[in-house]
Amino acid sequence: MSENKVSLHRVIKASPEKVYRAFTETLAIASWLPPYGFLCTVHNMDVRVGGTFKMSFHNFTTGNGHSFGGEYLELKPNEFIKYTDKFDDPNLPGVMTTSVWLQKTSVGTELRVLQENIPAVIPAEMCYLGWQESLEKLIKLVEPEIPDA
Repeated sequence: MSENKVSLHRVIKASPEKVYRAFTETLAIASWLPPYGFLCTVHNMDVRVGGTFKMSFHNFTTGNGHSFGGEYLELKPNEFIKYTDKFDDPNLPGVMTTSVWLQKTSVGTELRVLQENIPAVIPAEMCYLGWQESLEKLIKLVEPEIPDA
């Protein structure tokens, strides 16, 4: 980890198609993206190149929150997602870029995440910890195979 980027890697027992859906469907991303102790409201999410999104994370303990939004820069279904993130808070300046790679493996999907240009006031280890928690929640969403009743 450097001071302004984090990189994560996981192998997930789910198909790239299912993992991609978790990044691109409103209800899914709201359930796993916020770290533990936070809730997420997705205000809008237009998943297409040039499309935008807006979300808010709410701290369940304090009631405080922060909102952010961005633009989808690249989308290759079931393989790659690249988007920007910008906090609404002027104390968190700059535009972050997040890239997500999905690679089919014999056991599911290899997932790599790279988030760059994290505002200097956010410690990289805090961002890394948040992503670790989010990915734990992602795995709990996509790995179960639950049939319809």
